[in-house]
This record gives sequence, C-alpha cells and structure tokens, in this order.
Amino acid sequence: MDMILLGLPGAGKGTQAKKISKEFDLPHIATGDIFRQAIRDKTTMGREAKKFLNAGELVPDEVTIGIVKDRLNKKDCDKGFILDGFPRTLNQAEALDDILEEMNNKLDLALYINVAEEKLIKRLSGRRICEDCGASYHMQFNPPKEDGICDKCGGKLIQRSDDQEDTVINRIKVNKKQMQDLLDYYTDKDILQKIESTGGINEVFTDISQILKELG
Repeated sequence: MDMILLGLPGAGKGTQAKKISKEFDLPHIATGDIFRQAIRDKTTMGREAKKFLNAGELVPDEVTIGIVKDRLNKKDCDKGFILDGFPRTLNQAEALDDILEEMNNKLDLALYINVAEEKLIKRLSGRRICEDCGASYHMQFNPPKEDGICDKCGGKLIQRSDDQEDTVINRIKVNKKQMQDLLDYYTDKDILQKIESTGGINEVFTDISQILKELG
C-alpha cells in the first residue's frame, strides 16, 4: 500500500500516520524527519537542503523532491509507505507520480483528514512548547500540571509565533488553496478518500483502518 496523508495544519496527520505505521507495518515518511536525516547523512540532496536552510531560505522543490525520491528507493518501502507532509503542491504531486512510475509503481490512496477550521484554529493556537526540552502541550487538551511550566524539565512554556491565532488563521487560508488543488488532482485519479474528523484520535483511526482493510 503506497499512500499519502493530506490535511490542513493541525489536522492530525502525524498522529494518524504513526498509528497506521504501527498497525499496518508501513514506514511512516515524514518530510521533516527525512530532511534532518539527509542532512545528518550528508547526502547530495541533504547538503543542498542545508545550504538553503542555513541561509534562511525555502528549500526548492527539486531538492525536496530529490530527498523524497532517495527515501522511497530504500528497501523498507518495497511493500509500501505512508507519506506525511508531501506533496504540498501540484508540482510535487506530479513529481511523486514520476518517481513512482520510475519504480514501476503508482500511488494507491490519497487520504484526506477533514477538520472544521474553527477546530484547527483552537488546536494550533492552544499549543505550547517547552523552550528547554521541546516537549509539547495544549492548553485545553494536554495542559501542564503547573501553568506555564514544563512537567518534564521545569522549563518555561512558550507559544511559537506561528501558533498565534492571527498567524494560524493566515496559515490555514494559504494552505486551503493548495490543498484544494491536490484534492481535485487525486479526485481525478480516483484514489481520494475523505475522513471526517468529528471524533477523537481513536475514532478517526478506526475509520482509516476500515478504508485500508477494504483496499486490502
């Protein structure tokens, strides 16, 4: 099963990808993780990515695509994978098709986790991060024992600038257009499935598992 997870920021793609990976024995490929690994391994694409990141610039599509291609060609992807965080644009979606075609393969499923915008805003703007150890909390769903203090190390909890409500609203607005393009693209390919995230994490995972079992 070769699949991608789609969703707006805060939709819970990473959480569901980890659960799918464990239950169905598929490697979870998160773009942030493979970027860091490629840089640590000093691969050709990793060195290229580091140049742009060190300069505070966005990593160009061709470098991102190259890092994803390198990862998909590893042995553990022979029986399938879950891509989380890629593709983000139509250009990347088309590049992914090209990569898989070179491997004599194709995408089986594009799974979209749909969450109401007001929920996304609440999820993201309520997030707090420990500035010392990086532990993550949520003021409503996973609050610290002591307000503003990390349970693990006693460090100060902060709100990242991109989690402030006005920034969150703008992030969602920007992402919606790109996401709609991807949904249309995969609808045309007849591989898009949508999950309505109206319940908790386990309820969403139950719905996802049903789809995967039906697809075999």
